[in-house]
Amino acid sequence: MEETTNILSALSTLTPSQLSDLTHSILSQTHHHHHRLSSLLSSPTLFSLNLQYLHTLSLPHKTLLIARHLLSSLRHLTSHFMQSNNTPPPPLSRVIRHRDLDAVLLLLLLCEAQQHNPEALEVNSNSDWRMNLSKHWSNTILTISTSGIGGVCDLIPYIEMMIRCWRFLGAMDCERGKEGREVAASVAAVVALPAVEVRIGGRECVICKEEMREGRDVCELPCQHLFHWMCILPWLRKRNTCPCCRFPLPSDDVFGEIQRLWEVLIKIGGKEL
Repeated sequence: MEETTNILSALSTLTPSQLSDLTHSILSQTHHHHHRLSSLLSSPTLFSLNLQYLHTLSLPHKTLLIARHLLSSLRHLTSHFMQSNNTPPPPLSRVIRHRDLDAVLLLLLLCEAQQHNPEALEVNSNSDWRMNLSKHWSNTILTISTSGIGGVCDLIPYIEMMIRCWRFLGAMDCERGKEGREVAASVAAVVALPAVEVRIGGRECVICKEEMREGRDVCELPCQHLFHWMCILPWLRKRNTCPCCRFPLPSDDVFGEIQRLWEVLIKIGGKEL
């Protein structure tokens, strides 16, 4: 409940135009996912192939599928907050293979059915599984379509899905929030960093402790701290945080990026509580 409140509070900081664009974008993506899952459940062959694929995956691989799905959703949701909150935009999402998308959508449906309708899975054949999951899915879609009242309420099922994934990763102890864990900044984020000219001499680079001379081009991080390029680049190859204030930059690490974007939402939402 607390996570939902924080995310809804963050959404309340968007302008009506931004919220409308975000809602339209997310509903379009959600419709696409619903269409793929419905097609999968209506085809015995596709259902059997995806179920077999899930059976071949280890638990860590299933966890990674869910993590990538959550990261894609977080990037979608946070993209409208970046400019107004001095936060770097997320890296471009990698294309998710259709097989992996179908597999994670089926996996999430199985988890949901196990939680809310476990008897649907107490059968022996793939055919019975598919029929029972189809009934559960039809009831879920009917509930979603009749419960929304427009606006931000349309996003609640999307937010609840993200929270379920987040809690699952927490239960699996997927490194999120562990102190001392360092990840490199993403290459795309580093390449996008601006070079600025030092206007006032006497300031030192906190990495090498030497002066940044007036007129010299140095690197500016999104938090506006300045560093010599030759100092900050090796730093960012190992860590995605500012040496001064620990401001996080985007990373290519799935779990590290989930943590960063989740904290963006919680920080913005917390200001509104």
